[in-house]
Amino acid sequence: MRFSSDFLDEIRDRVPISAVVGRRVTWDRKKTNVSRQDYWACCPFHGEKSPSFHCEDRKGRYHCFGCGVSGDHFRFLTDLEGLSFVEAVQQVADMAGIAMPQPDPQAERRERERTTLQDVMEMATQFFQDQLQTASGARARAYLRERGLSGRTIETFRLGYAPESRNALKEYLAAKGVPKEQIEACGLVVHGPDIPVSYDRFRDRIMFPILSSRDKVIAFGGRAMAADAMAKYLNSNETELFHKGNVLYNFSRARRAMQGADGADTLIAVEGYMDVIALYQAGIENAVAPLGTALTENQLQLMWKTTPVPVLCFDGDGAGQRAAFRAVDLALPHIKPGQSLRFAMLPDGKDPDDLVKRDGRQPFDRVLSEARPLAEMVWMRETQAGGFDTPEKRAELEAKLKQIVNVIADENVRRHYQQDVRDRLYGFFQGSQPGRGERGNFQGGSRGQGQGQGARNGGRPPGPVASSRGTISDRLARSGLVRGALDQPTLRESVLALTIVNHPQLLEGEYDEVAAIDYEHAGLQKLWSSLLTAVAEAGPLLSREILIQKLEAHGHGALLRGLDQQIRNARLWIATEIAAAEDAREGYRQALALYKRARALKRQRMELEREIAEATETDDGARIEQVISALHEVQLEVTRMENQEAIIDGFGVMSGRVKGPATGHG
Repeated sequence: MRFSSDFLDEIRDRVPISAVVGRRVTWDRKKTNVSRQDYWACCPFHGEKSPSFHCEDRKGRYHCFGCGVSGDHFRFLTDLEGLSFVEAVQQVADMAGIAMPQPDPQAERRERERTTLQDVMEMATQFFQDQLQTASGARARAYLRERGLSGRTIETFRLGYAPESRNALKEYLAAKGVPKEQIEACGLVVHGPDIPVSYDRFRDRIMFPILSSRDKVIAFGGRAMAADAMAKYLNSNETELFHKGNVLYNFSRARRAMQGADGADTLIAVEGYMDVIALYQAGIENAVAPLGTALTENQLQLMWKTTPVPVLCFDGDGAGQRAAFRAVDLALPHIKPGQSLRFAMLPDGKDPDDLVKRDGRQPFDRVLSEARPLAEMVWMRETQAGGFDTPEKRAELEAKLKQIVNVIADENVRRHYQQDVRDRLYGFFQGSQPGRGERGNFQGGSRGQGQGQGARNGGRPPGPVASSRGTISDRLARSGLVRGALDQPTLRESVLALTIVNHPQLLEGEYDEVAAIDYEHAGLQKLWSSLLTAVAEAGPLLSREILIQKLEAHGHGALLRGLDQQIRNARLWIATEIAAAEDAREGYRQALALYKRARALKRQRMELEREIAEATETDDGARIEQVISALHEVQLEVTRMENQEAIIDGFGVMSGRVKGPATGHG
C-alpha cells in the first residue's frame, strides 16, 4: 500500500519521535533534557554501557554516535522490531489518532501517474544539464561564471540550459518514447486548442530545477538570456506535480542543512534562485525562496513546520519594504507562542549575492544579526511617516494599531501585542508632547542579535517607562537578566560555559544541572549542544584538550576564544584553566546559583507583566498599583543580585592567586 507524503508528514508531526522510541528504551536522566526535547539512552541496536543514542523531537530523527544507525519514526520500528513499513505506519497512525487511508484505486492511479511524470521531469533535467555543456550553452556558462558560480555549485543545483529552439526538448523526449500527453502534463510545452503545434515552453534560458520536499524535480524556473525577452524569469505552469504557492525553492536541501550536527537554527527566505545559490556557495545552506511571487500562506506554514521563527530577508529599498509589510499582514493572524517571524533588511541597492560575492558570508551574517522582530515591523510601518503632532493623529495611530493587532487569532499572543502597543504608544506620545523635547526613537532602539531593543524591553521604546501610577527604572530592562541575546554572551553565561570547558571534571556529580542549562545566547546554545555530544563521545577519555579539540572541529573555536578573552578582561581567573579544581568548583557553583536566581526573577517579571496587562484590560486600578509595587521589588532584587556578583573576587587561595589580571596558557 502506498501512502501520500502529506499523510506521513501529518502523523510524524503529531507524534514526537521520543514517544515512539521511548517505548523501547529508558532515557538517561543525566543527559536527557526534556524541556529542549533532547533525549539520550543506551542504544537498542548495539550493546553499550554509556548512552550514545540521541533522539531529538524538533528534527524528528534519532542517531547513535556509537554504531551510526539513524532514521525517523518508521525506520526505528522496521529496523528494531522487524515490522513492515505498512505495519510501522499503522502503529504511529494509531498513536496519532489518525485513521489509515482506505485503498483508493483512483488515488493510486494518480500516484502512479505522478511517478511517471516525475520520471519525465528527470529526463528533461538531464537534457538541460547536457545542453549547458554544448556549444549552444556557451553564453549561459559564461553568464554563470560571471555570477561567480563554481562548477561544483552548478552541478549541485543541477543548473542547465534550454536551447533557442521551439522543438529541441519535445523532440528529445519523443525520441525517448514519452507520449505527448505526458510532455504536456509536465508543462514542458505550450499547447492548447488555439495552438496547432505545441512548442517548448523554455527557450534560450538558464534552467533551475525546482524540487519537491522529497527531492524530486517537479518544475523549472528559467532565466532568459536575451535582454529583450518578454519575461526575465519564467516558471513552469501549474501541473499535477507543481503548485507554485505550496513550494519553496531549495526547501529540501535547506531542511537537511538544519538537521545536521552543526545545522543552522532557522530558515532564511530570500527573493530569488540566484540569491539562494550564492548564499549556498558562501556556506549558508539554509536559504529558500518563493517562486517569483509574493510569499504565500502555504509557504509560510511550510517554513513554520521546519522552524518556529524563520527570517525573511528583503531588499532595503521601497519595494523590499513593501514586500516585508505584506508578509507582516500575512503572518499576523497565524502567529502563536513560539511561532513568529523576524525581518532582515538588506542595504539599499544590495541583494544577498552582492553581499557575499566579495567578502564572503560575514556581511550577510551581520544583516541577519540585526533582524527585527515582527512587533517592531508593525510599529515601524505605522509610524515611519511621522506627523503625529495633533490629538486626532495620535488617536488615529492608536486605533489603527489596535485594529492590526486584533487580527491575531491566539488570545495570549494578542494580549501581549496589545500590551506592547500600549507601552510603545505611551513612550512615543510622552516624547511627542509639547515641552517634552525631541521625539524619541520609536522604532525600538538599536538592534542586537536577532532582537531589537524594543523586543528585549517588552516592545517599549528605550528609556524609562513611566506610568501615572509609578515609574519603572530602565535598569531592569538594561540588565543582563532581561536584555535577551546579545552579540556577546552575558558574563554570567560565559563563566558557566567556559568553566566546564576548562574543567570538564566538574561534570562528575553535576551533570544534571549542567546539562539542563538553557543559555539565552544563540552561540552558546549551539556550543552547549556540541559539548554534551562531545562528552558522550569521549566517555572516560574526556579531558580539556579532547573537549576543546572536538568543539573547534564543530566550528566553535572563535566563540571559545571570545569567551576566554571576555573572562580574562573581567579578571575572572577562576573560570580559566589555571584555576585549582576546588576554586573552579566553588566559583562555578556560585555562578550557577546566581544564574538560577536570575532565571527565577525573569519568570517572575514576565508573570507580573502579564498580570499588569490583564489588570489594564479590566481597568483594575488597585490591582495595577499592587502589581507595579511587586515589579519594583523584583527590580530591587535584580539590583542587589547584580551588585553582589562575588565570583570576581571571592576565591583563589588554592590556586595561589587572590587578585590581579587573569593570565595563563591560552
